Amino acid sequence: MNQFEKDLSQGSVAKQLFLFAIPFIITNLVQSLYSVADMIIVGQFAGTVSMSGVNIGSQVSLLITMLVIGLSAGGTVLIAQYKGFGAREELTRTIGTLFSVLFVLAIVLTVVMFLFSVPILHLIQTPPEAFEESKRYLLVTVAGTIFIFGYNAFSAVFRGMGNSKLPLIFVSIACLANVFLDLLLVAFFKMGALGAAVATVSSQALSMILCIIFLRRSDFVFDFRLKSFRFHKEQLKKLLEIGIPTSIQNTITHASFIVLTAMVNTISVSASAGVGAVAKFNSFAILPAIAVGNSVSAMSAQNIGAGEEKRAVKTMNVGILLAFVMSLIMFVIATLFPEPILQIFGNDPDMIREGALYMQAFKYDFLIVPVLFCFNGLFIGSGHSTFSLINSILSSIIIRIPISYLFGMSMGQGVFGVGIGAPLATFVSSVIGLFYFLSDRWRQSTLLQR
Repeated sequence: MNQFEKDLSQGSVAKQLFLFAIPFIITNLVQSLYSVADMIIVGQFAGTVSMSGVNIGSQVSLLITMLVIGLSAGGTVLIAQYKGFGAREELTRTIGTLFSVLFVLAIVLTVVMFLFSVPILHLIQTPPEAFEESKRYLLVTVAGTIFIFGYNAFSAVFRGMGNSKLPLIFVSIACLANVFLDLLLVAFFKMGALGAAVATVSSQALSMILCIIFLRRSDFVFDFRLKSFRFHKEQLKKLLEIGIPTSIQNTITHASFIVLTAMVNTISVSASAGVGAVAKFNSFAILPAIAVGNSVSAMSAQNIGAGEEKRAVKTMNVGILLAFVMSLIMFVIATLFPEPILQIFGNDPDMIREGALYMQAFKYDFLIVPVLFCFNGLFIGSGHSTFSLINSILSSIIIRIPISYLFGMSMGQGVFGVGIGAPLATFVSSVIGLFYFLSDRWRQSTLLQR
């Protein structure tokens, strides 16, 4: 075992999960500063229209990120199971296959998004006054797709091998570069949403390049030679078996929030900016649940690969408790300080009023997502990502969107009504996940047979 690896199938479950999850949480916290820094600096130095443009453009570009996160999750699970199983050659093949798949997909998606970015912005009812800013932000971030994919691929590999510290180092470098470039391009050169996009892409490129240089000079399991970038049939099949349902799940979930954005866009540009500000705060508030859920996925996958199902279940239970405690703190903050939170993003009274109304309803989601994400972590870690996909489709399409439209638009409750759909959808998904867990169907098959 080298410096990049850690065995998560031995020792105290609570201690292992805590030590693995904390760098993961900090990494996600730092990574979310990308978009939050964009929103704060643009809001303070470029105004509400540019702020709305960053919100809308980042919502669309995040769809691409959801795809790569899903496929990367497949890589994390498969690498972790091979690690637990002790299959070194298959582990190396998985890394080469993952890198190759994501490189090809990044090129394809870049071309597709350049062709359809403008129609997508029209489709989601982008306010006319914010259209050009949204377009500039989106086109620049689309051009940096390969860097987004590269960072997520490296993070997936490290976490599958039990190392959550290296991703933290490289994303921290990127975040510092992003904040510096935001201040330079937006505050000093007055480039608005365009400057924020250039800062984001440039910092991601820096992070990926430094990561490659570091690994090539270290004793890493993958050598980065051209011949090593190959599609290995068995590993490709298993990657897609987990990754495609997870990608679709992430994309559908995020797409449902884009539909909510489209609803809000029809209300006013202030409502759009206010909901965008809450979305940025939410990206912090649900970080503990996301990080712990993903940690449960990686750790349970290693344990299942090593034949330790009981440890996998215990990992999920400890994860739910850990994530809930941290999410409860965020719920209290959102309840007590909604206006001060929104004032961080801008001083427009209409934006603050609309954002506070939205937060009143949305904040209850913070109390429920720890359960759902940790359930999904166990299911995905055992190779059952298809169930998580079906559950996500049910909650996003059948519950979240109709409920938000009913209360927000039909009943005239505005952004408050739109926000109600999120916690209700998460609650229903959690109940369904509980029944699936109790049925023991997630135990019936895994990716690797001992």
